[in-house]
Amino acid sequence: MDGILDFSTDLDVGLFDRVVNAMFTYGPEIYTSKPLRIPTPHGFGSATYATVQQQGQANSALEQFRQHPDAWKRVDAILERSQVMQSKYIALSILETLIKSMWKVLPEDQRTGIKNFIIAFVIKNSSDDETLEKNRLLLGKLNIVLVQILKQEWPHNWPTFIPEIVTSSKTNLSLCENNMNILKLLSEEIFDFSAEQMTSTKASNLKNKMCAEFAEIFQLCHEVLEKAQKTSLISATLETLLRFLNWIPLGYIFETNLINILQSRFFVEPAFRNVSLKCLTEIAGLQIGDYSDKFVILYNLVMSSIPAMLPPDTNLKAAWDVTSDNDQQFVQNLALFLTSFFGAHLKPLEAAARDDEAIKASLLMGHRYLLNISQVEDRELFKICLEYWTKLVGELFEEQQSFPNSVEVPLLNLSGIRSSFAGNMPLRKNMYAETLSTLRVIMIEQMVKPEEVIVVENDEGDVVREVLKESDTIVLYKSMRETLVYCTHLDVADMERIMSAKLKAQVDGIEWSWTNLNKLCWAIGSISGAMSEEVEKKFLVTVIKELLGLCEMKKGKDNKAIVASNIMYIVGQYPRFLKAHWKFLKTVVNKLFEFMLELHEGVQEMACDTFIKIAQKCKRHFVVQQHHEVAPYIEEILVNMNSYTESLATPQLHTFYEAVGYMISAQTHKATQDRLINKFMEGANQAWDTYIAQARNQPDMLGNPETVKLLSNIIKTNIAAAVSIGGAFYIQIARIYMDLLALYSAVGEMIAASLIATKTPKVRGLRTVKKDVLRLVETFISKTEDHPAVMQNIMPPLLDAVLADYARSVEPAKDAFVLTTLANIINKLQSLMDNDVPKILDAVFECTLNMINKNFEEYPEHRVGFFSLMQAINHDCFPALLRLPPLQFRLFLDSIVWAFKHTMRDISDLGLNIILEMLSNFSKADPATAAQFYQTYYLSLLQDIFFVLTNPFHKSGFKHQSLILMTMFSLVDSPSLTVPLFDPSQVRDPHMTNAQFVRDYVMDLLQNAFPHLQSAQIRSVVNGLFSSAKDNEAMFKTNLRDFLVTLKEFSGDDNSELYQEEREAEMEMKKKLEMQKALNIPGMLKPSELPDNAMGE
Repeated sequence: MDGILDFSTDLDVGLFDRVVNAMFTYGPEIYTSKPLRIPTPHGFGSATYATVQQQGQANSALEQFRQHPDAWKRVDAILERSQVMQSKYIALSILETLIKSMWKVLPEDQRTGIKNFIIAFVIKNSSDDETLEKNRLLLGKLNIVLVQILKQEWPHNWPTFIPEIVTSSKTNLSLCENNMNILKLLSEEIFDFSAEQMTSTKASNLKNKMCAEFAEIFQLCHEVLEKAQKTSLISATLETLLRFLNWIPLGYIFETNLINILQSRFFVEPAFRNVSLKCLTEIAGLQIGDYSDKFVILYNLVMSSIPAMLPPDTNLKAAWDVTSDNDQQFVQNLALFLTSFFGAHLKPLEAAARDDEAIKASLLMGHRYLLNISQVEDRELFKICLEYWTKLVGELFEEQQSFPNSVEVPLLNLSGIRSSFAGNMPLRKNMYAETLSTLRVIMIEQMVKPEEVIVVENDEGDVVREVLKESDTIVLYKSMRETLVYCTHLDVADMERIMSAKLKAQVDGIEWSWTNLNKLCWAIGSISGAMSEEVEKKFLVTVIKELLGLCEMKKGKDNKAIVASNIMYIVGQYPRFLKAHWKFLKTVVNKLFEFMLELHEGVQEMACDTFIKIAQKCKRHFVVQQHHEVAPYIEEILVNMNSYTESLATPQLHTFYEAVGYMISAQTHKATQDRLINKFMEGANQAWDTYIAQARNQPDMLGNPETVKLLSNIIKTNIAAAVSIGGAFYIQIARIYMDLLALYSAVGEMIAASLIATKTPKVRGLRTVKKDVLRLVETFISKTEDHPAVMQNIMPPLLDAVLADYARSVEPAKDAFVLTTLANIINKLQSLMDNDVPKILDAVFECTLNMINKNFEEYPEHRVGFFSLMQAINHDCFPALLRLPPLQFRLFLDSIVWAFKHTMRDISDLGLNIILEMLSNFSKADPATAAQFYQTYYLSLLQDIFFVLTNPFHKSGFKHQSLILMTMFSLVDSPSLTVPLFDPSQVRDPHMTNAQFVRDYVMDLLQNAFPHLQSAQIRSVVNGLFSSAKDNEAMFKTNLRDFLVTLKEFSGDDNSELYQEEREAEMEMKKKLEMQKALNIPGMLKPSELPDNAMGE
């Protein structure tokens, strides 16, 4: 095998083929130790299956061959003489890598030789139908390589490419077909993928050139589409045209007969129906105002042909499973056409429909097709339709709201005057009344499961607790919920009528099934807040009464569990109703307490989840005395708490405690609140006191795993209560605090003294107790605003216990949670912790650093915790850092540099964030202190940032890397930096400015690192970076990205992460706008998503 690595002689292509065959030998036989006989592809003699060892050797040899700098010189021999297709693919991938990364540094004669060889080889393999068909897969790879050459050479060094490819296409139909594939790939590279593969200037130039020379390409395509009879050529031309349609000048589409050709010649032909409809869809999605009439004509042309292919009354839902793949693809393409067209041109079509009944009928027929398609049991197809339905009903709702009497519009839906008054309003929704009514039914019947529902029917038909939530279902639910809310606003009465009729059909048994009931109840819960309070009251009372009756009526545990889960889901979604009707709220909560005793899988958990939702949104109602009640209901809950929770599992018990804690947090009278907390925690405290007393008398009982587990559960109960009660929990934590810390120290000593293996179940239990103690203290500190009390009473004993334990523990026993807890506490208490930073660093810094600095893999949790703590100290206690001795500060900074060079993305991001914040902190620090820092660390830091910036493994950090560089470059032009960053005796001009010195330094740095780049190119990059560093962040990042794209290390890779910041910013802005919009639409946000003030708490 090593013979292929001898580059001093000609390549033995036969040996190369045998090595490749060994690499690509598959099948179960490969796992045997004996080689087995196999046929070799393309009749290459006889061969054997490779053993595992031989396959490994082949893989190693091929990888070395790929990496050899002269491997590309063997490509021509492999392509011409190899008998194995995989060998040719490997050769072409080597050549593709060379073109992407080293093309500009090759001598001109070599570039010309490669180009001419590839052109000749492409022509040779596509010269006639037989050759084209035989080599279709190979040509796909050859075309890609040719397009990579084009990206480097065209137009400057190959200005005649477009005329050449058009001319050659007219000489031979097979050649023309392959040329279409080349043009398609070129279009994709320039218009679809250029943003992350080329510099912005180069991409712009190529786009302009392609548009300028498109006339010849279009003429070729047009001629083929008008005259050609060869099926594969027509298909290739249509596929190529499809890639062109989103960027070509519009005149080629609307000022020619292209649309007519597509519709009349190809759309009606089954062989071309799908690809031609895709082309028409691409045109339909164009958004330009000057061609509205043309778009209306386009729509009518397409719709005139559809009924013959797919009759409007076809029951797609019933026929879907027996429909051919090609016809299913057609239905999906039809959905895409209709949604694209309606999404871009619905209003011009509606305007035309007002004056023309035929166009109106066509418009409504298109929507009937979409309604029909929406009923098909195919999630991806449904999502295509749903996106449009959401857009349509959203626009109709906005128009309704903008109507002068929009405030009254929802009320009109409640009475008989709706039809006589609202029906005469000039509203678009009136045209779609029948469509929207059908849509409401479909949305209900297609409704997917909300996140809150955890009692489900599994694939075997059993009712069980859901184990794994599907993120796709959650996203789909949100979109469906949005559509349902809009549909409700557009006609409340119709939505109520449909839901009530479907509920009656459940109760009567006409439509009874678990699936139907679930979907209906999920839909009912999803429109919470979309009705007026009066309508909601009437509707919800009916729904709950019917469901409670259904629960009593149905026999069997599974039936009752399904109905119960739906009752709980619905009541959890209507806190506004519950707040306004105390008796109903009390009845619902009592029913939840009953469900908490129900042992059917998932029912208890859902009861607790619903209880906590109600507690969060209705908390005040439980701590005030209601009409006809003798005391606030919280008193009754606390008295009967043990009976309510006796059947709950531990996690559910903690949910219950958190829920009751929310109620207690609503009590504003301090003495009453303290009394409620004492009563609330009474049972937990009695158990705590008992176990702590026993532990004092018998320390060895902490060796009993059951005792440790019980103590852990008691602490977790306190955590649950602290989360919801907040700062008022001080009375409880003060009661048990010293015992908590004593337990923490005792458990730590047990682990240290015994030197027991840190991963045994016994030790894991002990370490869990330590984590729970820290979590409780951290939770309380995060909730309280009484920082002086915390600093005086909580922090001193905590630091004494925790730091001493961490320092004395062996490495495997050091808890990473200590580091994250300290970081979170510093984030909360901020500068109040300044004086404690030295003792914290003394205890945790060096010993933790020694655990994680040996490699990039061990102790991953400690790494995150360590650098999170460093970030907290830098951000909130910076003065304490400045007081560190110089050696310790250097060690601190070195650790941060090591962090941003880390291969774990979260660690690297933490390190970059810390550096960015540190530079910001020094810019506000005492000038003398800042000057000393810059003189000592500026240049080494700059070099380290460039190291990660140009490292392919660190592309994800581009956002922060660029901000750091921008900050450092702008700093040297700042008057605040008054000291030189260089030794005047070591530079050519002792009087040069810092800015000039750093420019020269960066140019030398880059030239040494990337010798294949020209000096003028590097000078241009550096000057561009410095000129934009002060006040043009977008241009700075563009310059930096363009530089990275030109580097060998980046040009062959996926550069999408260089644009991650823009995508994240765009998503964040979109999220904010959607949230703001949703807040203004009643019912658009779930009650759990609304701020408490919006719920009246």
